[in-house]
Amino acid sequence: MTITDREQRNQQARAVIAVMGNLQPLLRDTADFTHKLWDHLFIMSDFQLDVDSPYPRPTREELQMIPNKLHYSQERIAFKHYGKYVARILGELRTETDQKAQQTAVEHIARYMRTKSFEYNQEHPNNETIIKDIKIMSKGDIEVDETAINNLRNDYKQHHPARNAKPAARTPQKSGAAKAGAKVQHNNLKNRQNTTGKKNNTESAARHNYQK
Repeated sequence: MTITDREQRNQQARAVIAVMGNLQPLLRDTADFTHKLWDHLFIMSDFQLDVDSPYPRPTREELQMIPNKLHYSQERIAFKHYGKYVARILGELRTETDQKAQQTAVEHIARYMRTKSFEYNQEHPNNETIIKDIKIMSKGDIEVDETAINNLRNDYKQHHPARNAKPAARTPQKSGAAKAGAKVQHNNLKNRQNTTGKKNNTESAARHNYQK
């Protein structure tokens, strides 16, 4: 930055770029690698270096751009285990004039509420709780057919066998050929044992006579 001759300053800047590239040889083949080096050169000089760059010079405003603030919803969910859309749907059903259509929708919502409650709490909610929560979220404007709600099938109440129960061991039954083969093997083993015993007795007697 203190070099007054512009041509010499450009030459020294290119030399610095070459040194910067040598420090990261593995990145030479990546896209826009040289462009990034020139951007870093201007950043390190606090954007005050006046040299001829082969790429557009970056500005402080571009690199320090502040993203727009995201506005997150601060809506309070009274029943988190059901989700916010259940309350919204029940709010829309408050103005439904067709009682049959309203009741059919309420039955589907009750089944969905039971499912989500089981996923969230790992417990089977009773129908009284489902009916009470529907009345609360609809602010009492929806007439709930308790008989229809009580008759809804619970998809989660399934009977499973005990985990620790083991099936009874089955005794394998041998066929006639297998029984005959086993008997032959038993007889052969018994004969070999008898032969070995007689041989040992003969050898023992011979050694005894020899010692005498």
